[in-house]
Amino acid sequence: MKTKHLVSISDLEKEDILEIFETAAALKSKQKSGKKYTPLEGKTLAMIFSKPSTRTRVSFETGIYQLGGLGLFLSGQELQLRRGETISDTARTLSRYINGIMIRTFSHNDVEELAKHSDVPVINGLTDLEHPCQALGDVFTILEKKCSKSDVQGLKKLKFVFIGDGNNVANSLMLLCAKLSINFTVITPAGYEPDKNIFNSAKEISPDIKLSNEVAGVAAADVMYTDVWTSMGKDEEREKRLQVFKPYQVNASLLSKAKPDCIVMHCLPAKRGEEITNDVIDGKNSVVFDQAENRLHIQKAIMLLLMS
Repeated sequence: MKTKHLVSISDLEKEDILEIFETAAALKSKQKSGKKYTPLEGKTLAMIFSKPSTRTRVSFETGIYQLGGLGLFLSGQELQLRRGETISDTARTLSRYINGIMIRTFSHNDVEELAKHSDVPVINGLTDLEHPCQALGDVFTILEKKCSKSDVQGLKKLKFVFIGDGNNVANSLMLLCAKLSINFTVITPAGYEPDKNIFNSAKEISPDIKLSNEVAGVAAADVMYTDVWTSMGKDEEREKRLQVFKPYQVNASLLSKAKPDCIVMHCLPAKRGEEITNDVIDGKNSVVFDQAENRLHIQKAIMLLLMS
C-alpha cells in the first residue's frame, strides 16, 4: 500500500483497497486450507484499547498470532496516557519497542496525533468518527456474497442501504463506497445523519452517495445494513433514540421491500429487538457472522501490508 498508516478510509487509494481485498482473500484461503503462513514472525503489534471490544481485540490478537507475530494488549487505563503523558511522547516511545500500533478509542484527533508522531504504522481500530477496518471487512463480505470471485466492477451494480444512526460505521462506508463507485444510501431519522464533512467529501468523489430520511428508500436493495441506535458514549440519549428510531427497525416487513436475495448486515454487537429482530439477524438473508469473521482476514491483510 502507498499509505504508511490507516487512520481513515481517506488514506486509501482505490488501488490500495483492491490490494487489501486481494490479500485478505489469499490469507483466508491459506487459513482455510490449514497452511501455516508466518510472514510477521518476530514482529509485535501494540493494541491500545480505551473502549471495550470483542471482535476488534480477538480478531487483531488472533490475526497477528496467525501471521507469526505477537499482539500486546494495552488498556487505556494502564498506560501513562491516563496520568497525563502526551500522545506524541507515547507514540515516540512505543515506536522504539514495537512494529505497529492498533488503537481503539474515542477521539479521532487522538489517532491522527498518534500517527503523526509514530515511526511505525498506526491502524484505527475504531474512533467516534470512523471505523475503517469494519467498513473494509463489510465490503469484502459483499464482494464475496454478491459478486463472482473478485469482480469489483460487480459492486457498482448493487444497491446498498444503511439504515439507522449515521455513526462512525456509516461515515467509513460512505467514503469506501464512494471510492469504489457503489450506489450507497444512508437512511436515518432527521437530525441523525452522518458527519456532514465526510458526506460532502464522499459526494465529491461519487454522485452515488446519498442521504435520506425515508425508510421507503430500502426498496429493491441488494444489501441492507444496520447498527445499534445508541453508540458507546451516548447512553444518556438511549430512551429518546428508542422512540425516534423505532420506524427504522430492520424487521421482516422492512426486509420484504428489498430484493428477495438481499443480504442483511450488522457490525455487532446487536441490540436484538431494537435495531434488528431475531428472525432477520438469524434468518436466511443474514450474513452477519460471515461479516464478523471477515474482520479477521481483512485486518490480517492490513497488518501484513503495513508491517512487512
